[in-house]
Amino acid sequence: MKKNLSETDTSFLAHAIDLSRHALEDKGKTPFGAIVVIEGEIVSEGTSSVVELADPTAHAEVMALRNAGRKLGRHLFEDGVMYTSSEPCPMCLVACYWARLPRVVFGATSREVALNGFEDLQLYRELTYPQEGRALREDVASDPLAAEAVKVLRAWSDGLPEPVVPKL
Repeated sequence: MKKNLSETDTSFLAHAIDLSRHALEDKGKTPFGAIVVIEGEIVSEGTSSVVELADPTAHAEVMALRNAGRKLGRHLFEDGVMYTSSEPCPMCLVACYWARLPRVVFGATSREVALNGFEDLQLYRELTYPQEGRALREDVASDPLAAEAVKVLRAWSDGLPEPVVPKL
């Protein structure tokens, strides 16, 4: 849903878009830029570094989150906002959820990203299919390996100071 952004939002989003533009000056970069803002200050920036780092997860939003985590010494940003040149792909959007960001502001939509040759929209669609209908084959282990994997999870949750609340 398109909204009118505040002056502050407009300024921070323009910065993220500038990052995406400048990323094109570096060989192998793609046109994506992102920043994490906390209490009105830019705490980190990121550009797509997939080719440069040979890392399929090194998208601009993920890089901005990694940089924020290193700088602040934490992985949760309930007090932050992600500004990004384009609507986050499914991986980046989920990373924003994992980081507990309460808000993401972006410029280009996934449709506009798709019109310019990126697969984000196809991946969003793929995730709506039942597991057996997806292009990526997913095989679940049976016992004894499945039981061992669950044992490790249980050992971790049993060691927490508070009881775990299932997230089903």
